[in-house]
Amino acid sequence: MTQPVKVLSKLHALACAAAFALVATGGVAAYAADAANAKQAIAVQNAWVRWLPNNLPSAAYVTLVNSSDKPIDLVDISSADYGMAMLHQTVSNGSTQKMVMVDKLTVPAHGQAAISPGGYHVMLEDAKRKIAPGDTVHLKLQFSDGETLDAPFAVKSPAQTK
Repeated sequence: MTQPVKVLSKLHALACAAAFALVATGGVAAYAADAANAKQAIAVQNAWVRWLPNNLPSAAYVTLVNSSDKPIDLVDISSADYGMAMLHQTVSNGSTQKMVMVDKLTVPAHGQAAISPGGYHVMLEDAKRKIAPGDTVHLKLQFSDGETLDAPFAVKSPAQTK
């Protein structure tokens, strides 16, 4: 009689292990599906570049929208279309203005940060190809939470931006 009990115990252990594996696999699959469907914290709106002729530096503008519960910093910008992309801020000092390079721009929790004419802007220098109004260029935006966005920016002539 002891023999069947041992066999039954082994079968019971195998059945429990199989059930655990199914539950664990389902849990991992559900977690992976949730992660894949998770909404990115930062969204890009109204992304455009003010084009200037003769390979002059251009400026990029965009509104960053943070849907998360925490502030997130824009910490790096790069572009395959330009040799250099830098975040600047226009600072007024009485009757004069100057551009100052900045390391980051904070997008508040459940808020927005505008990169717009007269304020923050992205300086784009050394175009790697001929860029003209009507084109689209891409900027890679990196954030303090680890998120990276490859965002399309519409290229506009100065006349189109007024």
